[in-house]
Amino acid sequence: MRHDIVVVGGGPVGAAAALSLHDAGFDVALVERGAAPPRWNASDYDLRVYALAPASQQLLDELGVWDTMVAARVSPYTRMRVWERGPESALQFSAADAFRSQLGWIVEHGLITSTLWQRLQALPIFTQAEIESVQFDDGAAGVNLRDGRRLEARLVVAADGADSQMRRLAGIETLSWRYDQRAIVAHVQTSQPHRDTAWQRFLKTGPLAFLPLADGRASIVWSADDAQADALLALDDAAFCDRLARASEFVLGDVLQTTARIGVPLKLMHARDYTAPGMVLIGDAAHAVHPLAGQGANLGFADVAALTATLVQARSAGRDWSSPRTLARYVRQRKAHNLEMLALTDTLYRAFRPSLPGLRGALGFGMGALNRSAPLKAWLAGRAAKA
Repeated sequence: MRHDIVVVGGGPVGAAAALSLHDAGFDVALVERGAAPPRWNASDYDLRVYALAPASQQLLDELGVWDTMVAARVSPYTRMRVWERGPESALQFSAADAFRSQLGWIVEHGLITSTLWQRLQALPIFTQAEIESVQFDDGAAGVNLRDGRRLEARLVVAADGADSQMRRLAGIETLSWRYDQRAIVAHVQTSQPHRDTAWQRFLKTGPLAFLPLADGRASIVWSADDAQADALLALDDAAFCDRLARASEFVLGDVLQTTARIGVPLKLMHARDYTAPGMVLIGDAAHAVHPLAGQGANLGFADVAALTATLVQARSAGRDWSSPRTLARYVRQRKAHNLEMLALTDTLYRAFRPSLPGLRGALGFGMGALNRSAPLKAWLAGRAAKA
């Protein structure tokens, strides 16, 4: 079976890429090693949520899925407060600082994926598809599945996550390290309303975020060293809620209830190359960041928009849209920005570690100074709106 493009990976970024490239007029097939995502069920709340920036919202709107998501369950947030000691001294951003009505939206992983897949039904989709090998020859790629089927394409788009099999098969090396931390994720009920605000406190062991949900609860992402994460996950619900409220300095009052908790290992990863002959990496297959800036999904969606625009521009100009020269344009556009975000999140993570108390104090002072600077706040709020 021959196609223009084969996208490997059916998560939010891979599904968005397949749909975006299909809408742009390319013959696209999607390969997913797992099953198709279940249809959206409003009675289930997915613990995995994303803080989508306006640029990501624009992409999803262009793909014709945003209105469906809004009708299902999306939580806009209009303010953000970040602090180290004392929420009353928090650095505060508002949508008005960026001349917008919202800073972003909290959306569940399952809602994004299932909504995108509903629009993908017109495409050839291969689920439960294990990839055996990939071959590249004279501008064509061959993807061999373990069941004996073979897909051929001019370009393979690898969107199969931070542990990308496609990246390994292409021999692309990575720069990576683990933080020896896990992000504890849960949904909690608090005694005070979240007020459409995203809250984040920098603790000695990592950031603690409260993200507003549509039903009035908050999604928490609590980054903690492995030993502390083990202890927190072992607590009963009442003890965990008490520890969480204290860690947040009761910014939303008492924590009354929590869902089940999961712990997600944290790491930084960046591919040394985004391309190989006949292949291009997007999303977590190319880069994985610490969640403290909430930019992982936004970076992936920005990759999708940039890749589609690059290929369309080359095709419109009569150039070979799958050539290394064309793909180099995509790399130049995205690699520097992604590296900037990786460096920023890693620097912030290390700056608030207890081994650097002087720098932590300076950063705390800097938050107060920044909070009094309207132009700088406007600039940062604008940056937060982009991936």
